[in-house]
Amino acid sequence: MCEMTRSSWALRLSPWLLGALVAPQAAQALDAEVRGLGGPAADNVEAYLDALDIPANARLDIYDSEVMSRVSDALRAFGYYEPQISVDFRDRDSVVVDIVPGERVIVRNVYVRVEGEGGQDDSFQRLLDASELLKDEGRPLLHAHYETLKTQLDTLALQRGYFNSQYRVHRLEVRPWDHSANVYLVMDSGRRYHFGEVSYSGSQIRQERLEAMRPFQPGDPYLTDDLALYNSRLGQAGWFRSVSVRPRLEREAQPSAPAGAQAPSPDDTSQGGGGEQEASAAAPEVPVDVSLIAADRHRFETGIGFATDVGPRLQLTWRQPWRNDLGHSWENRLYLSSPRQTLGGMYKIPLDDPLRDSYEFGYGFENLDDNDTRSRRLFFTPARVWQFDNGWSQRVYVRVSQENFTQADQSDNVFLITPGVSWGRTAVDDQRFPMHGNRQDLLIEGSSDQLGSDITFLRSVFTTQWIESIGNDNRFFVRGNVGAIETDDFPRMPPSLRFFAGGDTSVRGYSYETLAPRNDDGELLGGQQMFTGTLEYQRRVTGDWWSAAFYDFGDAFDSWSDSSLKTAAGLGVRWISPVGPIRFDIAHPFDDEDNSWRIHFAIGPEF
Repeated sequence: MCEMTRSSWALRLSPWLLGALVAPQAAQALDAEVRGLGGPAADNVEAYLDALDIPANARLDIYDSEVMSRVSDALRAFGYYEPQISVDFRDRDSVVVDIVPGERVIVRNVYVRVEGEGGQDDSFQRLLDASELLKDEGRPLLHAHYETLKTQLDTLALQRGYFNSQYRVHRLEVRPWDHSANVYLVMDSGRRYHFGEVSYSGSQIRQERLEAMRPFQPGDPYLTDDLALYNSRLGQAGWFRSVSVRPRLEREAQPSAPAGAQAPSPDDTSQGGGGEQEASAAAPEVPVDVSLIAADRHRFETGIGFATDVGPRLQLTWRQPWRNDLGHSWENRLYLSSPRQTLGGMYKIPLDDPLRDSYEFGYGFENLDDNDTRSRRLFFTPARVWQFDNGWSQRVYVRVSQENFTQADQSDNVFLITPGVSWGRTAVDDQRFPMHGNRQDLLIEGSSDQLGSDITFLRSVFTTQWIESIGNDNRFFVRGNVGAIETDDFPRMPPSLRFFAGGDTSVRGYSYETLAPRNDDGELLGGQQMFTGTLEYQRRVTGDWWSAAFYDFGDAFDSWSDSSLKTAAGLGVRWISPVGPIRFDIAHPFDDEDNSWRIHFAIGPEF
């Protein structure tokens, strides 16, 4: 039983008791100047008078009593039951109210209890423990605390399946002559409902797939959060255009409490609502209806963009969110920019838990012609993917690739079978422009001639990115990126696996991927190690416009001992546009021969 007990009194609930701080809105507000009282009580008086609309041809003196009545009601909500009030209309739109509030009513006794099965539910006990009403003994009366707890109990009962709950006692006794009040609130929760049969309609996906995502089973105690979670999971699957998960409620008729019911004694520990007789009966059940509308089987998307790293770019995507009743999905994508052209796709097979476990089969062809790199790459990558409750994902894969390339004066045609594993996690408070969040990515992969590959290597990359804010107008962005390759045959490493730095999302102030070791002719070779970082401060200018100041550093190199990081600093502008953040930066490199400023432009969040 959840019980908080104080000495009991008989009491009666006055019909004017509202306990709220906001009065109904009217077409025309009366401007009230409240004298003799300040704080929330004065605000409540003004709120009550805002709703008073005085017709243009009305006599003002006949509204004195109405104003005084409204002021009295507003003051009672704060425990002022014997105020002295005078009213002086300046005109029909404004009034001066002088108040001598008098002595406040003090709460002497509070008696709150939850009976029935809810009395054994820890959620009700936690609610009572946190309630302001239970702390009000000896304090001035605030009607809002009473009404708030009553509303919270009603809400919690519905959320947890106590659909037949009722109040045996809900009364507030106020004794103005004694400046005291006593509170009684006794809820009989009745029986807790359990989930019943789950019915599906409109689904093109096998029912067992849908059931695998369901966070509850028939017979489990009812919980609204479980329905919301199931609704969210079905939506995340991407199989449906519309998802509706609803309980089929058939509320039983409720006997009303006797009008003359008395407050129970604090020592009364009766459970109410049937007690042992209820416990012996089968738990009532709530059927659940799941209504679904299939998503379009084919989706086509076009994306056009621009970045200083690659210039204009075009992306065409063809998605099939579901190919069969098992929920398989397929995506194909064409990406075109001046230096890079890619045609590829991904076929996904969900497993027993469709949102958490899956097989993915990636494939594609890529052509790259940038700086001193010429490459044509064909690849196929089967992978096993896990999504964990803590937000992390794990991907174990084997990439089979053939890459024909020329990197500066090095040319080769390399076949690789590359097993690897990657972990990633992104946690942000807003996907478009987060004020707090971070992203972590770690990749470890390698190959060996014993697997049939042309070369042997071990490669790892770690990226960490953080966004934090102070208030609503100061935003900080930090990024770090480190990578390393261990191999005895680096000249045969394909360009897609070598390290290069510089560009919009690396070290601004330098051209895209131009920071790396070079040969004697000054041509880029790429590095075996890489380290870059960013420190950026952003300040809101107005609305969705922000200014930025940043410092970037980093390089790609062949040996940590011989590394010499390049640095740059600059200023920028951020606009949170309807299509996403637009970033414009101008950066000055400190280690470039021509020492010239460079402009960077990009669309999209930092991560």
